[in-house]
Amino acid sequence: MNFNEEELHRYSRQIILSEIGVEGQERIMHSKVFIVGAGGLGSPVALYLAAAGVGEIAIADMDVVDVSNLQRQVIHHSEDLGREKALSARKKMLAINPNIKVIAHTTAINANNIEELIRGYDFVIDGTDNFAAKFLINDACVKLGISFSHGGILRFGGQSMTIAPRKSACYACLFDAPPPAESVPTCASAGILGSVAGMLGTIQATEALKVIAGFGEPLYDRLLSFDAKSMSFRNINIKRNPKCRVCSKTEIELKDYEAQACEANV
Repeated sequence: MNFNEEELHRYSRQIILSEIGVEGQERIMHSKVFIVGAGGLGSPVALYLAAAGVGEIAIADMDVVDVSNLQRQVIHHSEDLGREKALSARKKMLAINPNIKVIAHTTAINANNIEELIRGYDFVIDGTDNFAAKFLINDACVKLGISFSHGGILRFGGQSMTIAPRKSACYACLFDAPPPAESVPTCASAGILGSVAGMLGTIQATEALKVIAGFGEPLYDRLLSFDAKSMSFRNINIKRNPKCRVCSKTEIELKDYEAQACEANV
């Protein structure tokens, strides 16, 4: 791939990194990432991946922008109130980098459409706010062999792990099933510091770029957990479950899980 002068200047701070270089930037520019959720996590992910030059980014969210979102969902502005989040996000991404392709989906993902939506993408970002969606994303990505990043936030903390299907532990290896209804608080009831969403979203964006460009050590078989109050981080080693109900199976039937509150409501 031949970079034009504008591209060389735009991405110069990445290209100069020995771990990325010209070849890594080419991989980034040829890559396709699907972001599920244009909220607290999806906002920084979308902005940074667009800025980094990811060639095609799809973002899906069925919701519209509400004033309560603006405290943490930084891709949306006051002028976007009432607008579909996916369309609002697309506008800001193209404003940062008009050289990329952005596809906005204003529909909810479900077992009937997720395969068609994410098929052909190189990486998926889970920026959702409920367990049902998180388990569905895991199942679909494992089935299709697409690497993805899990993320969750609440109050002052967050957690993330990166999954290489059938190579590293998947989300179902760690959490076998959604918790009982009403057993876990949501951000609406427990609260969330807006900047915490930014902290975790940038981690997820970095994980995507690491996997795409092929550098560093992604969060495979590790759950990264942090507490912003003490600014403490820890890595929890996890192992793939040889009897996992998802990634140990050769055939995976997708289903819509019962909607539950999530520890990572964004």
